[in-house]
Amino acid sequence: MPHDLMGDLRGLTAVRAAHLIRDRKLRPEALTGAYLDHIASREATVHAFAHFDPAQARAAAPAAPNGPLQGIPIGVKDVLDTADMPSQYGSPIWTNWQPKADSAPVAWAREAGAVVLGKTVTTEFATRKPGPTVNPANPGHTPGGSSSGSAAGVADGMFPVAFGTQTAGSIIRPAAYCGVVGYKPSYGMISRIGMKIMSDSLDTVGVLARSVADCAFFAGAVAGRDLGDPDVAPGRAPRIGICRSPTWDVAAPETHALLARVEAALARAGTTVTPRELPAAFDALKTAHPIIMNAESARALGWELATHPHGLSEGLRERMAFGLNQTEAALTEAYDVFASTRHGFPEAMADLDVLVTPSAPGEAPAGLEWTGDPAFNFIWTSLHVPCVTVPAGAGPNGLPLGIQIVGRRGGDRAVLAWARWVQAALD
Repeated sequence: MPHDLMGDLRGLTAVRAAHLIRDRKLRPEALTGAYLDHIASREATVHAFAHFDPAQARAAAPAAPNGPLQGIPIGVKDVLDTADMPSQYGSPIWTNWQPKADSAPVAWAREAGAVVLGKTVTTEFATRKPGPTVNPANPGHTPGGSSSGSAAGVADGMFPVAFGTQTAGSIIRPAAYCGVVGYKPSYGMISRIGMKIMSDSLDTVGVLARSVADCAFFAGAVAGRDLGDPDVAPGRAPRIGICRSPTWDVAAPETHALLARVEAALARAGTTVTPRELPAAFDALKTAHPIIMNAESARALGWELATHPHGLSEGLRERMAFGLNQTEAALTEAYDVFASTRHGFPEAMADLDVLVTPSAPGEAPAGLEWTGDPAFNFIWTSLHVPCVTVPAGAGPNGLPLGIQIVGRRGGDRAVLAWARWVQAALD
């Protein structure tokens, strides 16, 4: 192995590792082995995995097919089915359930050469009761959710990239809390076939990684899309709108300070920064999102509610009851809000390339019983637009903070490029 690779292989980005594997300067089994050795020393503390079989991963690495992801180890959130590993969805109802097929995201990742290291912890059905995963920055704090294990695993160096899913804030918030990059694509860009879907109008498959370029690389390979190379500097500065959003009232003091620092740094980097708040009509999403999310989730859990109601946590049963009790008029009004705000969002972003807004209300909360408030995420999930969070320093307790970059639906390549520009401006 070349001298420059004799150090910690986990320090390589996924993009760099893939290049080395393609050039036959790095063996997939060596890369996988480095991650497995680290997992062996850290999993008892972090608890990132719902299922982990190192022998299975070691056997898969040398057999990984040629492709853009050949030999790249990945984590798979345990709401995405896997043909060779249990899919338990964070629920005791599904303990040891073994699907017969991979979900589409996993199937395409494997086809591209990825090595699945294991299934990462999710909250209960990616919505309520948290699992045992801790925040690597401080084990006394939540890693966020519902993509808890994926965020913590990337942050702790257990794998370079991982799948997450988002219905409200389940990619962006844990990525911010753990100090990594999270990318929620435009709705539907990555297929959801084979996912334990809860809210058909909202659920979105995305990715977490240590760099924006790795997110683009991984998601593009899985989705069959060219998402570009965000590390290539654009020919101009972006036009950025600073958006405090309709939920600014829940922002912690560290987030007030963060947004001020970010705005000043962006201006120094040479961009045009303007305040841009969403029109008042978008406030209705605060009511519409929970109605639709819980009503659709309750219908999705029809079998579990009918046959194993006591296998659901009390908190989830309460939210499902809320969803089932919605009137037809309330549902119609909520869906109308979704339709009108999605239609109106391009105009709300007129003359801008992206919006910059908080990723979370503040630092990760203490304790593991709550994964944090998705107040700065659900609006963008409802709008079906792409979002990227990048690390942006630390809060008063030394825990990571993130800043979120939001674009137009379908403009994923541009959002990833501008997110990298914003990150560079903050460094």
